[in-house]
Amino acid sequence: MAANTVLLNTPMLSNSPFRAALAGVRPAQTPVWFMRQAGRSLPEYRAARAGVGMLTACTTPDLVAEITLQPVRRHDVDAAVFFSDIVIPLYLCGAGIDMVDGIGPVLDPPVCGVADVERLVGLEVSDWGVIEDAAALVRRELAFEKVLLGFAGAPFTLASYLIESGQPGVSKAQRRACLRTREFMRCQPEAWAKLATWCARLSGEFLAAQIRGGAEAVQLFDSWVGVLTESEYREYAQPYTRMALKAAKGVNHVNFAVAASHLLEALGETADVVSVGTDISLKAAAARLPGKVLQGNLNPELLVAATTGDSGMAPHEPESGTGGEGDGGTCGAPHGKTSSTSTIKMFSAKEKLWQDAEAVLEAGRAAPAHIFNLGHGVIPETDPGLLTELVARVHAWRPAGI
Repeated sequence: MAANTVLLNTPMLSNSPFRAALAGVRPAQTPVWFMRQAGRSLPEYRAARAGVGMLTACTTPDLVAEITLQPVRRHDVDAAVFFSDIVIPLYLCGAGIDMVDGIGPVLDPPVCGVADVERLVGLEVSDWGVIEDAAALVRRELAFEKVLLGFAGAPFTLASYLIESGQPGVSKAQRRACLRTREFMRCQPEAWAKLATWCARLSGEFLAAQIRGGAEAVQLFDSWVGVLTESEYREYAQPYTRMALKAAKGVNHVNFAVAASHLLEALGETADVVSVGTDISLKAAAARLPGKVLQGNLNPELLVAATTGDSGMAPHEPESGTGGEGDGGTCGAPHGKTSSTSTIKMFSAKEKLWQDAEAVLEAGRAAPAHIFNLGHGVIPETDPGLLTELVARVHAWRPAGI
């Protein structure tokens, strides 16, 4: 875990809500950014990516910088997360990874045993220049108060991609269950340790390159680790997460795992900030992680519901409040009207969005500091105008009585 590197009385801290929150100091204005904020929800992203493959996009510094900066310009978020993909270190070391439409990253052949591991672990990235250059371009364009956040896949998820890829007829959901990965790590523990150590080195070097280019904090994404039990996580994943983050020197570390509330304490042991998913409330997370800065955790599906005007949510009791104006569809009743049961009020999808966003902000006060985010990435169908409005609402929000 990195020590807080920002002195509390410096202008850097007072002028940047994001830096303050990273240091464990609650700023007057809650900082906000969104996972996958640079992506298909933005028309400018789709234009920039037209005819350009993902691997090329992630290794062209000018394009990486442009895409990274797009959501900062549009939404005024407090952090620019480095635009890349979890598999880019694999691509740069020549592992033979490819991005296949409708499937995702594919290694051919996938890792099945010791020989495959030995084939990979001798590979290394000889030059991280395109990553350093891209990060430096972003930092040069960012306003002083904005933070460049580095990005990498956690070693467990990276190793799982290598083992689970290239299976014909296997769905994404089946791959994410990581059945082959879990069998591999249990039945071939020495090979797993060698593979995971190599993945940790790649992820750590990837983060270090971004830091050399100007990243002030880094987030590790562990998309698939939620399939593990806590004991499995501590044995087969956590040691390699520590290795990766050890290479990210001098900055704060954020740890994010999908569907992993059962791993919360273990996740908090390796990072300064824990990014919380939608499978647990921030208040409950704060109770389990006393003294830990938290990030999260609005459900991204609420943004899609408000985009389409169909919340798909159940009615709510009137004491919950409306949470804001709305002009989207309704939860089973016309906007502004109640059901025939006078004690139940129906909320529009947009009202539900603002209501839940405020609830997240309130819950975040249970932690020493809170960075507003989603519980997962922005869904491509999201109206970007809603994200812009959400940022403005988060920035304007103050707790009752203050």
